[in-house]
Amino acid sequence: MDFDFSDDQEQLRDAVRKWVDKGYSFERRRAAVKAGGFSRDAFQEMADLGLCGLYIPEAHDGMGMGPVEGMVVMEELGRGIVLEPLAQSLIAGGVLSGYAPDAVKLAWLPQVASGAALVVLAHQERAARYRLDVCEAKATPAPVGYTLTATKSIVPTGDLANAFIVPAMVDGQLALFLVERTASGVHTRGYGTQDGSRAAELTLQNAPATLITLHGLTALEHAVDIGIAATCAEAVGVMDKTLTITADYLNTRKQFGVVISSFQALRHRAADMKMQLELARSMSYYAALKLNAPAQERRAAMARAKYQLGNSMRFVGQQAVQLHGGIGVTDEYIVSHYFKKLTQLEMTFGDSLHHLGEVARRMQDTAGVFA
Repeated sequence: MDFDFSDDQEQLRDAVRKWVDKGYSFERRRAAVKAGGFSRDAFQEMADLGLCGLYIPEAHDGMGMGPVEGMVVMEELGRGIVLEPLAQSLIAGGVLSGYAPDAVKLAWLPQVASGAALVVLAHQERAARYRLDVCEAKATPAPVGYTLTATKSIVPTGDLANAFIVPAMVDGQLALFLVERTASGVHTRGYGTQDGSRAAELTLQNAPATLITLHGLTALEHAVDIGIAATCAEAVGVMDKTLTITADYLNTRKQFGVVISSFQALRHRAADMKMQLELARSMSYYAALKLNAPAQERRAAMARAKYQLGNSMRFVGQQAVQLHGGIGVTDEYIVSHYFKKLTQLEMTFGDSLHHLGEVARRMQDTAGVFA
């Protein structure tokens, strides 16, 4: 079996890495954080590279690519701890392409691909605790489409997005809807998050909505799985850069007249960080390769991957801070921002404890990964 990336995938990686290195400096990121946690210019630059349309068919102005390309891109964005939520565009592209009626595809997919529209998933509710089948939002048929009443939490860039993908109950079943931010009855309250990015509380009061699909739980699970695979890949990029920064520090910082990388105990801890990174990388590959698998197989794979990634993120982030000492938690030094990013990613689309429960619940006769 060939595990090498294709030439096109390597060229894509190279293009994104060059943009991150040259166009998304730490200073630019810091300025974006001070401005509210989102840069429309940076988001548009990613769209101009074709990244927003990765999962959108060429017929709708997208790139028509797949999960491996998405993984490659998200790894590179993770290395630069990019604030702008490209994962949400991947989710929107995947869900609308796979489940929406033709009229909705025609109206929204080209806008998502071009970066003209930021469409984000608004599914989290306070009582759900990461469960996707728990939903208090209500949808009511209207003369034209539906109206939604709902409260959704921690919506990525929610007060700046152009539209939301919102799950809600209709006639006793979960359905998926598209709601425009400028529609009547839509209220958002934005705030900064721990890693410097932006989120919002979303309140809908009889807001007009367009039906995406009545098979809402199926589509929502797929949407979240796209998000999990993207989060795993992003976390690998964050950890890879975190380890690089830490190794450079160990090779520079001196105590007792020698660099501290010569201390055996610290070398062992750096080796343990590398091991956790490679465990995470292999499970990120696994998640990407299973993203188009049948639903039951895909869901189990995502839970396994996210659990391992959560453990690795916690270990790598904490070790990086400890090996740096006091400077590792200062806002002026870059590794503290990587640590905060890892901490937030560990809780994104379900924390490690939730996914451990999912792994246990989905075990059948064997605990084997490839069963």
